[in-house]
Amino acid sequence: MIAPADLAACREAIRTGSRSFHVASKLLPASVRDPALALYAFCRLADDAVDLDPEKPQAVLGLRDRLDRVYVGRPLDTPADRAFAAVVADYDMPRALPEALLEGFAWDATGRRYATLSDLRAYAARVAAAVGAMMCVLMRVRDPDALARACDLGVAMQLTNIARDVGEDLRAGRIYLPTDWLAEAGLSPEALIAAPAPSEPLALLVRRLLSEADRLYIRAASGVAALPPSCRPGILSARHVYAAIGGAVARNGHDTVSRRARTSGGRKLALLGLSAAEAGLTLIMPRSAVLHAPPLDETAFLVEAAARAAKPETGRAEGLIALLAQLETLDRRRRTAQG
Repeated sequence: MIAPADLAACREAIRTGSRSFHVASKLLPASVRDPALALYAFCRLADDAVDLDPEKPQAVLGLRDRLDRVYVGRPLDTPADRAFAAVVADYDMPRALPEALLEGFAWDATGRRYATLSDLRAYAARVAAAVGAMMCVLMRVRDPDALARACDLGVAMQLTNIARDVGEDLRAGRIYLPTDWLAEAGLSPEALIAAPAPSEPLALLVRRLLSEADRLYIRAASGVAALPPSCRPGILSARHVYAAIGGAVARNGHDTVSRRARTSGGRKLALLGLSAAEAGLTLIMPRSAVLHAPPLDETAFLVEAAARAAKPETGRAEGLIALLAQLETLDRRRRTAQG
C-alpha cells in the first residue's frame, strides 16, 4: 500500500510536471487514481532523469538499477520509488512493461532515429503504450482486446507529442519524424537541426503524423467500453485532452517549429464534461467491433505481457541487456576520453 506522504509527493510531481494527466486523473476513482499517480510520477521523474542529465547513458543505467531495486522490494529511499514499489507489489505488475519503458529511454540516450512510421510506432510503444498497458493492470483489466486499445491510445498520445514538439526537439538536436518521410519531402535531418525553421513540407509531415494519431484515437475509443465503468470518464478525458493538442496544432497551420500548441484551462474543463457524458453513453451503447481489432504489430509484445502473469521473454530480455551493454561501453569511452 502506498504511504500517504509518498502519494502526496507523487501528486505534486504530476501537478507540476504532467498537467494533462493531472487534469484527466481527476475523473478516475481513487482506487485507480492513487496508484496511477504513483506510476506516472515514477515514469515522469525517470524520463526527466534521462532527459536532463548530460550523461544520458549513465542515467539510463541508473534507472535499470532503480527498477531492479523496486522488483526485489528494496526501492531507493525516494517517494516515487517507494510508491512505485508498492504498486508493483499490490498489482503484480509484469516487469516487461516498465522494462519496455526503460528500453525507450535507452533508445533516446543512444540518439536513435526512426526510418519508418513502424519504427516510430515501436518507439512510442515503449515510452507511451507501455504506460497504457500498466494503467490497464491498475484497473485489474487483463483482457487482450482492452489492452490492445489502451496501447493504441498510448501510441496516439506519443505521436501527438512528437508532432507538437518538432521545433523543440530540433533545437535540442533531436528528430523523431520518420526519416523516409523527410527524404520524400526533400528535407535533410541535419539541415533541419542546424537551422530549424517552419516550412510547408514540414507542416505537411506534422499533419500526416497527426492523421495517424487520429486513426489510433478512433481505435482506442472502442476499448473504453471494456474498462470498469468508474474508469471510463478518466480515460476518455485523457484521449480528448491529448487529441485537442492536435486540434491546436492544426489551428496553428501545423507549424510546430515557431509556435507551440496549447489548450486552455477552460477547454480542458469542457473536455472533462464531454468525457463524463460520453462515458455515460458507453453504458447503453453496443460495443464496437473495432474493439476486437488485432494490436499494432509494434505493441503486441506489451499486450501479451500484460494479459498474463508472464515470464520475461528471453529474446526481449537479451535485447535489452545488449542495449544496456552498449550504453556502458559509451559511458566507458566518455570517461576514458575525459581522463
